[in-house]
Amino acid sequence: MTGLERRLGVPDAVLIGLGSMLGAGVFVVFGPAAAAAGGAGLLPALVLAGFIAFCNATSSARLAARYPESGGTYVYGRERLGPFAGFVAGWGFVVGKTASCATMALTIGAYLWPGQARLVAVAAVLAVTAVNLRGIGKTAAVTKALVALVLAVLALVAVTGVVGGPVELARLAGPGGPGRGVLTAAGLLFFAFAGYARIATLGEEVRDPERTIPRAVPLALGVVLATYLVLAVVALGVLGADRLAGSVAPLADVVTAAGLPGLAWVVRAGATVAVTGVLLSLLAGVGRTLLAMARRRDVPGALAAVHARYRVPHRAELAVAAVVIVVVLLGDVRQAIGFSSCTVLVYYAITNAAALTLGRDRGRKLPVQALAVLGLAGCLLLAANLPLTSVVAGFGVLAIGAAWYALRRSLSAR
Repeated sequence: MTGLERRLGVPDAVLIGLGSMLGAGVFVVFGPAAAAAGGAGLLPALVLAGFIAFCNATSSARLAARYPESGGTYVYGRERLGPFAGFVAGWGFVVGKTASCATMALTIGAYLWPGQARLVAVAAVLAVTAVNLRGIGKTAAVTKALVALVLAVLALVAVTGVVGGPVELARLAGPGGPGRGVLTAAGLLFFAFAGYARIATLGEEVRDPERTIPRAVPLALGVVLATYLVLAVVALGVLGADRLAGSVAPLADVVTAAGLPGLAWVVRAGATVAVTGVLLSLLAGVGRTLLAMARRRDVPGALAAVHARYRVPHRAELAVAAVVIVVVLLGDVRQAIGFSSCTVLVYYAITNAAALTLGRDRGRKLPVQALAVLGLAGCLLLAANLPLTSVVAGFGVLAIGAAWYALRRSLSAR
């Protein structure tokens, strides 16, 4: 069997999108973003990252409705721009997100048992893979529970900060402002949004995709953007720009500064739950992209198998899990966030370029072509303004993939 089963409706799709975004990023990213942008630059950077994510989400939703199958931009790039563009998108996504999976797993280990972080990380990968192998319905059910817990923790942080902070609005207009620092911060904050189009990657398992995907993707993104804005205002208003910039756990520091240090462990537990939710949906998304690449022989065709009972790409998911476990055991990928952000931004640049070939949509009020142009330019702009090491690593990985593609095509021609 090669086809997946359509089980996900709009609520399930929104929850998977929320589970993909409300992860480690929101618990840690405000610190380095505030350091890059300065106090007054944090909120503009967040709005900019959210707007570019909205442009990308619009393009992803249009393409997913047209091509409702697993693979996301790998498929869209192949169909609209040619096989090479699709391969670059798929390669960048699989490599970058596999490193992200290992990072997420190690983060879980660092929170739960710092002395045995790698062992816990391996156990987390195995547990999450076991859930995913039981079918997309199980993935959605577990994600629903995790999202509920994470939203409760984030609400606790916001209420605690407002009531006990207090939130000093004057701190929102502190030092900082327009400049490259805002662009760098926006690039870092974009990582906290990555995942809004995960449902497009799972498009082959969505019911009525032409209706479901265009509704679910922007809805999930809107909820997350509103949540991030509230938390950014609270964190900046309670801690101030300097303290926020130096914080490694800003939301935990908010409840501590509000006079309730005993709640910090709740925030840390919430971060662990959030990371687990991201790992759950991320492994599923990488597995589906690998499935799509295997169907077209860009990776070994054996990975295209679909389980007869659970209707999941079990070989692809097991292969991804195995690679993640090897990386967890042998390497330290905590520095991989930068190049992962770079490859993801290139991935969505290809998404927007593919969407531009669709033309205008009849009956839609949104200027979708203009949004695709802005999304394409925005992705390239943010990628170029990431730290230099991240840009070099990201484009280096893409270059390796391009060389492999050219070599394979050359050997096939012979």
